[in-house]
Amino acid sequence: MAVTTGEKPSLGASAGRALGWSFASTVLAKLSTIGIGIALARILGPQSFGTFAVALVALMAVLSFNELGVSLAIVRWPGDPREIAPTVVTLAVGSSAVIYAGCWFAAPWFAAAMGDPAAAGVVRVLAVSVIISGLVATPVGMLQRKFRQGHKMAADQVTTWVSALTSIACALAGLGAMSLAIGQLAGAAAGAVLFIAFEPGAVRPGFDRARARALLRFGLPLAGSSIVVFAATNVDRLIVGALLGPVPLGLYVLAFNLSSWPATIFSLPVRAVAPALLARLQADRRAVRAAFLSATRLLAAVTLPACVLLATTAAPLVRFVYGEVWAPAAGVLVWLALLGALRILFELVYDYFVVLANTRVVFTIQLVWLLALIPAIWFGTSAAGVAGAGLAQFAVGLLVVLPIYLRELHRTGIGPAALGAPMLLPVAGAAAVAAAAALAVRTVDGDLAILAVSGLAGLAAIAWMGHRMRPALAALRDIEAPG
Repeated sequence: MAVTTGEKPSLGASAGRALGWSFASTVLAKLSTIGIGIALARILGPQSFGTFAVALVALMAVLSFNELGVSLAIVRWPGDPREIAPTVVTLAVGSSAVIYAGCWFAAPWFAAAMGDPAAAGVVRVLAVSVIISGLVATPVGMLQRKFRQGHKMAADQVTTWVSALTSIACALAGLGAMSLAIGQLAGAAAGAVLFIAFEPGAVRPGFDRARARALLRFGLPLAGSSIVVFAATNVDRLIVGALLGPVPLGLYVLAFNLSSWPATIFSLPVRAVAPALLARLQADRRAVRAAFLSATRLLAAVTLPACVLLATTAAPLVRFVYGEVWAPAAGVLVWLALLGALRILFELVYDYFVVLANTRVVFTIQLVWLLALIPAIWFGTSAAGVAGAGLAQFAVGLLVVLPIYLRELHRTGIGPAALGAPMLLPVAGAAAVAAAAALAVRTVDGDLAILAVSGLAGLAAIAWMGHRMRPALAALRDIEAPG
């Protein structure tokens, strides 16, 4: 690693600014739509929310592989990404159109298998987002490659607000679950207009056979891995929907959405920047490892306390925010929040292996994860409903997936000691937050008071750890690409 001394900002500083924009975009989007999301949950109720959840599972399935994994090559390509952009556009849009056609015909079968035949129409409307996603895959990749997160923030904000406001207007008009699908589609279309305006040259189609073969060699293993990742991250919803029906599925999805707040606010901004940063350092494996460890420690310092806070205050949080009708979601939120802490680490490690071009490890781990999840979640759901599904997920993540990731990291030179030492402070901070929140739940009267006391404890722990980790943040900011 080298530290720059001239006027040109270091790679780490550029990535830091991009991370700042990404973080601001994510936090603003999340905070600005929490109220609208709460209103939608209260207006629609578990039944309509469950119907939309059925359709959303289908959408997430096809989005996981709709552009065949080739768009990530824009971020990682060692040369000028404009060389491959036209071919990426053709492959992404063409595959997305074919996949949407499959969605249209498969929608009735899928909805019936999930126990809610009425969801077929919602699936068909929501799946139009697949084509939009394929169209903007290359512009989004170019913005990430250039660390232009400010532009991406603008497009993301437009997407979020158009989607949220359209959804709530349709819900008030009595459109039920379809209101969420229409809103999601309207937001995606509005955001796409901006993405294309920011990178108009990135949507010009073209085709180079040699580059197409190289892109598919890179992308297809990732697409296959993404399918397995989708299955591993959504098999719980598939099983809950098939065994229990749309209403329990709505409760489960609400809890899952709550558990994803730390990942959405803290992890997604890092993942928007980390692959590009690590890819610029890939010629120096030592620099890649150092950057990965620093990012992991900083991310853990804010996400671990947030996740344990969600788990400890699950019941008062659900009651206060969504109302008593959603109270059964608290039982599963406890386990999904703890699983969320593991997932944040897993996703960062996933990006690390992608940058190392070790897609075999990525695919193998996801496949093992899936094979372990299916019987575990089936048994847990059958034995204890939605809470059993959450417990099964957490157990598999902790006892199966985490040891495998640790073993594979060790093979790249990051042993348990190298990874564990930086995690001591975040783990200690998270334990302190859990103890304070548990005490508040037992001794404080009123859901709002419990959440206020627990939240202050969490913020204090995060601020204290952030202060202690200033050297690690400075080291990341000073990173420069080799050569």
